[in-house]
Amino acid sequence: MKTASPADKPRGCTNLKLRQLTRRVTQHYDAEVGKTGLKTTQYSLLCHVLRFGPLRSVELAALMQMTASTLSRNLQVLVAEGLLVLEAGPDARSRLVCITEAGRARQREAQRHWKAAQLSLNALLGEQRVAALHAVLDEALAAMAEPAGDEGAADGD
Repeated sequence: MKTASPADKPRGCTNLKLRQLTRRVTQHYDAEVGKTGLKTTQYSLLCHVLRFGPLRSVELAALMQMTASTLSRNLQVLVAEGLLVLEAGPDARSRLVCITEAGRARQREAQRHWKAAQLSLNALLGEQRVAALHAVLDEALAAMAEPAGDEGAADGD
């Protein structure tokens, strides 16, 4: 068994490093997607409604892993622009989030810019590094999703 060298040990705050990377990556995508008048969060919301909608806002918030209040703020802007509408739901208390034709058109336009941002990030960092980053992030997300007390349960597999 190999002993971890000091170079193998984490240095600094993981939260800070992730937040710094997230800010830089978000700025990169926002600069490109912003050319359509959308923020990347709004683009993502349009994509989710297009793919899974019409659906209740509580379902949309769960899919996007965001709070209801954050979703509500983002929905207000897109509804005001005519990109999304809230229609009557299956019962009197619920509303369905639906994408409009204008929303579909803006999503298509933003998707081209998102793709340009993705390709330029791949070129900047290198496709191998991006693929490795995705793998590490997927593994970390899966590990953190496990119920408390089950750490190492999969080690014997």
